[in-house]
Amino acid sequence: MKEKNTKIVEFENVTRIYKSGEHELKALNGVNLTLEEGKFVVILGPSGAGKSTLLNMLGGLDSPTSGKITVDGRDISTLTNNELADYRAETVGFVFQFYNLIPTLTVYENVSLIEEITKNPLDAKKILGEVGLADHLKNFPSELSGGEQQRVSIARAIAKNPKILLCDEPTGALDSETGILVLKLLLSMARNYGKTIVIVTHNQNIAKMADVVIKVKSGKIKSYEEQENPLSVDEIDW
Repeated sequence: MKEKNTKIVEFENVTRIYKSGEHELKALNGVNLTLEEGKFVVILGPSGAGKSTLLNMLGGLDSPTSGKITVDGRDISTLTNNELADYRAETVGFVFQFYNLIPTLTVYENVSLIEEITKNPLDAKKILGEVGLADHLKNFPSELSGGEQQRVSIARAIAKNPKILLCDEPTGALDSETGILVLKLLLSMARNYGKTIVIVTHNQNIAKMADVVIKVKSGKIKSYEEQENPLSVDEIDW
């Protein structure tokens, strides 16, 4: 009998209200959500649905107005700014649509700088080899294609050795062929390293390869679906 995965994320009645003058926007409205370790999770929804707010909460980039968020057994909803900085350094990795690389550092330096902020980093050279960039260690970001820069960004996030990898439209700026390579890489992180991957996207196709598909609308979880037999990246008609 297959062992049940460990719960790594729990949102309990989480609300996030943004105020502008007398106007209030409920970006999240009473969200309840549980995620298991090692799952490949895709969050879908239209613009303004609350997807990015959900990701920001999970990443410790924002805090709830009310409710509780537990990650890896720790209540992160009450952490101080300094504690949140430590949480971001140790527990989560970020992959954004735009790569946020430091232009004056080489590929290797962009990834190895993670060693200065985290306690248990993975070997930068090894990870860059796994993402197919072993021959580009001494290159600068400006010398790379968009897809190569995104792979550096992913390598940097992985090298932190985080429990959770948070990805906001990670293929949004890439052509389909390069996007497929990036998705294969992210999926391998879940399958081979046991990382929990959470992707926010508009792309319905990416949902076909997910273990869990969450649809968000108007700040609420509209649906939560576990897929027993997700498709492989190559089975999807891109």
